[in-house]
Amino acid sequence: MLSLNGIGKRFGGLTALEGISFNVGKGSITGIIGPNGAGKTTLFNVATGIYPPSSGAVLLEGKDISKLPPEGRARLGLVRTFQNIELFGKMTVLENVMVGLHTQSSSGLFACSFRMPWQMSEERRIRERAMELLDFVGIPELAEVQAGTLSFGKGRLLEIARAMALEPKLLLMDEPAAGLNSSETADLAELIKRIRDLGVTVALVEHDMDLVMDICDQLVVLNLGTMLAEGTPRQIQDNQAVITAYLGEE
Repeated sequence: MLSLNGIGKRFGGLTALEGISFNVGKGSITGIIGPNGAGKTTLFNVATGIYPPSSGAVLLEGKDISKLPPEGRARLGLVRTFQNIELFGKMTVLENVMVGLHTQSSSGLFACSFRMPWQMSEERRIRERAMELLDFVGIPELAEVQAGTLSFGKGRLLEIARAMALEPKLLLMDEPAAGLNSSETADLAELIKRIRDLGVTVALVEHDMDLVMDICDQLVVLNLGTMLAEGTPRQIQDNQAVITAYLGEE
């Protein structure tokens, strides 16, 4: 699904990433882990087009997308969530999801201004789909609540619902469990599995080792901007280099 080939990223004289190469298999859940400052979020920013790579190539389903902007990659099915939740705080929960669905709208300014019949029908369809997505993530009862009043955990679920509105083929999640309690994290794990079961490939940056060991098919370990290891959760658990660099054991 996603191939990163020899990815490097430099900011002036600082090398943030160097020679990163791995594949994210279709239908899999891949975890990207490593100490703070390892380059995980920078790698996501390169993959999604926020940063251009200094070297190497990003391929989605075999197509080189290295020069596409983020919106171009999103149209191809590469969608992400962010470590810091970004919501429209003064809009309702339902309206936040509808914003994502309006990329599927064909009605123009005239039709919207005069409430033409086809525009109203399209609006109903978008509203119904938004409610389905809120139900999927488990917060349909919050549809009319102002998004800015949500708890951190509920806000994370809303962000995921909005990302799913874009109908991703590949969903990149940057520290989705950050700020969640143990119960919320357990619910998140089940939600990510259900997203995968819909046919969406998932890759996540995460510090919660219990979470990644539970749900991931493969793990990629970064350290100081380079690839340290790649393998199944069991292989990573038993990798002495990972234990030394990531877990801080001698």
